[in-house]
Amino acid sequence: MFFALPRLKVDLRGIRHDISHMTSQIPLPEQAEAAFSIGDVVRHRIFDFRGVVFDIDPVFANSDEWYESIPEPIRPIKNQPFYHLFAENAESSYIAYVSQQNLLADREQGPVSHPGIGAVFEGWDGNQYQLKRLMRQ
Repeated sequence: MFFALPRLKVDLRGIRHDISHMTSQIPLPEQAEAAFSIGDVVRHRIFDFRGVVFDIDPVFANSDEWYESIPEPIRPIKNQPFYHLFAENAESSYIAYVSQQNLLADREQGPVSHPGIGAVFEGWDGNQYQLKRLMRQ
């Protein structure tokens, strides 16, 4: 279940000088733009599953333990967008976290049957899933 959070206003004028030195220490991702949008249907390049994008991290934002569990020969770089998917394969539905380098567009194969889709999206328009109005706020 998803809830809309109240928008908070933060006055950064008093701390702007503190932020400037921090941003120079954060490396920018090599791939700064996401290739996919929320609602896009994608499939994995290597493994046999597809899904619907419901959230995007501009760079890797999962645990080091999760990252290290990926076999090194296929381990993706961290400095790229990572996508949260309502994923499915022939056996089950689940949530997946996948790097941009491992995803391909897959809208030609039609909609996805994941049970979580209805909580976030209004429906399939033939091209992508449309966010529910409540989720857009």
